[in-house]
Amino acid sequence: MENLSKHPVPKLSLRGWTGVDVRPLGNAAGDGKPVAIVDIGSNSVRLVAYEGLSRAPRQIFNEKSLCALGDGVATTGLLSKSGMEKALAALRRFKVLCEILDVGELNVLATAAARDAGNGPEFLAAATQAIGAPISLLSGPREAELSAHGVVSGVHKPDGLVGDLGGGSLELIDVKGSQLSKGVTLPLGGLTLIDASKKSARAAARIVRDALADSRLVERLEGRTFYAVGGTWRAFAKLHMRQRNYPLAVMHGYVIPAQDAADFANIVARVNTETLLSIDAVNAQRRPLLPYGAAVIAEIIRRGRPKEIMISSAGVREGLLYEKLDAHQRREDPLLRATADANLLFSRAPAHAHDLCDWTDHFIKSSQLDELPEEKRLRHAACLLADVNWRAHPDYRSEESINLVENSSLTAIDHSGRAFLALTMAYRYLGLDDDEISPQIRALASARVLDRARIVAAMMRLAYIASGAMPGVLPRTPLACAKNKVVLTLPIDLADLASDRLYSRVKQLARLIGRDAAIAVAG
Repeated sequence: MENLSKHPVPKLSLRGWTGVDVRPLGNAAGDGKPVAIVDIGSNSVRLVAYEGLSRAPRQIFNEKSLCALGDGVATTGLLSKSGMEKALAALRRFKVLCEILDVGELNVLATAAARDAGNGPEFLAAATQAIGAPISLLSGPREAELSAHGVVSGVHKPDGLVGDLGGGSLELIDVKGSQLSKGVTLPLGGLTLIDASKKSARAAARIVRDALADSRLVERLEGRTFYAVGGTWRAFAKLHMRQRNYPLAVMHGYVIPAQDAADFANIVARVNTETLLSIDAVNAQRRPLLPYGAAVIAEIIRRGRPKEIMISSAGVREGLLYEKLDAHQRREDPLLRATADANLLFSRAPAHAHDLCDWTDHFIKSSQLDELPEEKRLRHAACLLADVNWRAHPDYRSEESINLVENSSLTAIDHSGRAFLALTMAYRYLGLDDDEISPQIRALASARVLDRARIVAAMMRLAYIASGAMPGVLPRTPLACAKNKVVLTLPIDLADLASDRLYSRVKQLARLIGRDAAIAVAG
């Protein structure tokens, strides 16, 4: 077997096919230290540390404390004493954790509760001392802008309305691609509604209706996507997933058709949440906020008439990181950035994945198969992930690859895209029949997605036995369609690679696209 030491990780430019420039991992400043954000919200105080600044930032630590800092602000105008004590204790702990993590850059943000309360300045002074860093108090429009940038960072070509529901307020902002409107803030956070309605879901619904009555942003939502940001709406979506026995657990990119979301929201707003099926999936401290978050989303759907609700786990924190990137990094595709990073870290010969992308590009073009830009993007992501689990036991490579795709923190991919990647990995290791493929994952895929997954997996199965997973071979062994045949061409010095097994793999692929198979030796 060829010595892997002959193939060090190369410095490659991948801009030609992915828009991703592979460069050393770590933060953009080059010091290799983590970047951390502390978010002081109305309901929770959270610390998230990231490996570094990247178009696809990877979390290395995430902890929150549900302090209910904004509880009572709507009626008393003041932050509660117990909420402040809990928040300050959390901040002191987070300061120590940042020292342990050797954080290179710490950003601390405060939102609605701190800006609306009369004793907010007093709390912020104590909080600054507790965390040991300056605190940025965000205005409502600024919070909306960061939330929108979070969606831009984590959703591929977003088009719709971003709604960030916190404990104290709701921020709304229109987004199309990377273009943002001016954001607005409304006093419709869960804790605010509990106070203002005196814990009446019906009264809260009236408050929400009045507040959104003249919202021009909501009126522009018709037929588009509503991007739901915030812990209450993630809890709402988790409950909806469990009710459906949904096969994936990843929240980001989860889509609910608008009418289905409205019907479910009306149920959640009407009944005692403790009686709901699978309510144990939701944090007990989060449950009281569910009816109020449901009232907000039900009114947005009623008034805005979106086509769907998409859950975004990327919000203010990810938006702040996105703003810190340079123009080139912002243009990168976060899905391809993340899969390129995984390839560099885990594949046995990372350059082989780049060969595989080019090799499959050539085949797809020669075959004249109709491939949409999104399908090409997902095919490249699949190629980059194709060998990341090579160290696993052969009996479990398929299972581990599927789990990686289903449950990883990949962004800028919807659940249909995840299903494609998972199916491609399954077919790549288990074969092209459906006997051992999860029917639940297949249920997330259309007939076209299933067909594409088989074709890409068939190319991978051929490529790996033809090249031994080593770089430099696939460029010399082109695969192409010629008339009615799929032809794998071998150079003379590699002619002995031809075998019944290799021909069988060519034949499997050819059968999927209605062609005959052939292996040729170049003269």
